[in-house]
Amino acid sequence: MAQVIADRREIDFVLHEQFDVSRLSKYEKFSEFTRKTADMIISEARTLAIKEILPTLKIGDEIGCRYENGNVTVPAEFKRAWNQLIQGGWFAPCQNPEWGGQGMPRLLHVMAQNYLIGANMSLLMVAGLNQGAGHIIERFGSEEQKHLYLEKIYTGHWSGTMALTESECGSNLGDLSTAAVKNEDGSYSLTGNKIFISGGDHDMTDNIIHLVLARIQGAPEGSRGISLFVVPKFHVNEDGTLSERNDIVCTGIEEKMGLHGSPTCSMALGSNGRCTGTLVGEENKGLAMMFLMMNEARLMVGAQALSCASSAYLYALNYARTRIQGPPISGKDRASVAIIKHPDVRRMLLTMKCYTEGMRSLLGYIANLEDQKIVSDNNEEKERYQNLIEILTPVGKGYVTDRAVDVCNMAIQVFGGYGYTSEYPVEQLLRDVRITTIYEGTNGIQAMDLLGRKLQMKNMKLFFDLKDEIQKTVSEAREFDSLSALAGRVENALHTLCQAVEKMDQSARGEAVLQAYTFAGLLLEAAGDVIMAWMMLWRAIISQKKTDSGVEGKGAEFYDGQLKSAEFFIRSVLPVTLGKMVSMMDLCSAAIDISDTSFGGK
Repeated sequence: MAQVIADRREIDFVLHEQFDVSRLSKYEKFSEFTRKTADMIISEARTLAIKEILPTLKIGDEIGCRYENGNVTVPAEFKRAWNQLIQGGWFAPCQNPEWGGQGMPRLLHVMAQNYLIGANMSLLMVAGLNQGAGHIIERFGSEEQKHLYLEKIYTGHWSGTMALTESECGSNLGDLSTAAVKNEDGSYSLTGNKIFISGGDHDMTDNIIHLVLARIQGAPEGSRGISLFVVPKFHVNEDGTLSERNDIVCTGIEEKMGLHGSPTCSMALGSNGRCTGTLVGEENKGLAMMFLMMNEARLMVGAQALSCASSAYLYALNYARTRIQGPPISGKDRASVAIIKHPDVRRMLLTMKCYTEGMRSLLGYIANLEDQKIVSDNNEEKERYQNLIEILTPVGKGYVTDRAVDVCNMAIQVFGGYGYTSEYPVEQLLRDVRITTIYEGTNGIQAMDLLGRKLQMKNMKLFFDLKDEIQKTVSEAREFDSLSALAGRVENALHTLCQAVEKMDQSARGEAVLQAYTFAGLLLEAAGDVIMAWMMLWRAIISQKKTDSGVEGKGAEFYDGQLKSAEFFIRSVLPVTLGKMVSMMDLCSAAIDISDTSFGGK
């Protein structure tokens, strides 16, 4: 059962061999997180996921959430699993222990999420918002707000949301209409309506703390006039007890393609004129503060997508090993064999394996950068770490979720007709993972962020820092005869990517701006492919060293699998990426030139 969520050997490889998480224990902040402790934490997450959370996966999909008489209920089994997450301290493990966190390295948490999210993405979607909501309050909130809300959020006794979206302003938050009027006591009265609020209402906690974007009366139009407010479902007394119900209510939940166990709510604020909240930080600075939470949430979405892809791959792998169908393509023996013996199935499985491993390494790398930034006392180092985090975030959200959808789709193909039925879980995984390409900023927005913001920051220094990191791995790989040719292919792709980035950046700043943004998605995809190749090559270096040391048995099989992953991706996928970059640099203007009516449909 454990092996249909995540492969423990693979988790250990990333955690200990690629990033050596125990090195952080030499710093006071992470001193307790030795290798032994790290292994114990992963084991606890794995056990919790298998025994308590995974059994709720199908229940959440089939029973789902219910909206009746203004209240939202979730399956009873969710409440038990939620309480188990509370006992394990899994709501804000990386946050300040003073407020109920564990001070855990982010890398360790990301690896644990492979199991926890993989067991039930719907449940962990709601739970996962606590860390981001609490972080906003911890960083920008008043002392009163911290003492009223923070520990309850970080420990999971209360949940948190971010209430951004409105029916008339989806991605463009500057158009929001929710209004706030200051009261004599310093609080604010809010009126408006929000939609698509994950976890906006449910019955797993006694209180829900909403972070709401609104415009204070008289504030500037657009994004410059947006403020952020704490709006609790129930007001909280000074002693921490709950007071009267606030005037923020759920008016309905969405019937969705997937994530049936996660309530996606429409929320009305101030229908009776009694919704009050308190300002977080300064007036008109709300969007900047919310982006802190959104960036964390975007990487959480990447972790969600990886977890679905990991499960889908392992389900498909197990099925392919046991499903007997058809004779082998060649040979005299015409007896039917397991479908893993068929070349096309092997191609699909190895493709899924490559993406799953590469995405896990990428998200682990970003998390490790966060940890290194915390312990470093060198300002130049900190800046470089942050540069890499900034430019990799749209890849960690956008590229990872796109590829995760591909992996889950491919898993259904391995199952054949059975994969399309609810008898097997892969069809649910595809339905659940599909939202990850949409929420927390669609992948088109991630591509625009990469092209229009991240590449242009600091005169492209973010990209050049990334290029240098990839080149270091290429140079190391060239030292091995067995990897030299692969290193050359990655270096060639990196060189072509640099050319494409320069062309796209110049075009985005000039007259061809519309053509450039037409191909922003392809730029994100190509950059992601090169980064995947980098991760594959990095993993291959580690594996080649182990192979050269004479490792035997299952260890040798694992490292051989890493080497084959790198060879397959770099020789079979990366050449296609070169074609994508040629297409991108051509800057075809047809999509811009075609008239609206020429699309047809009338």
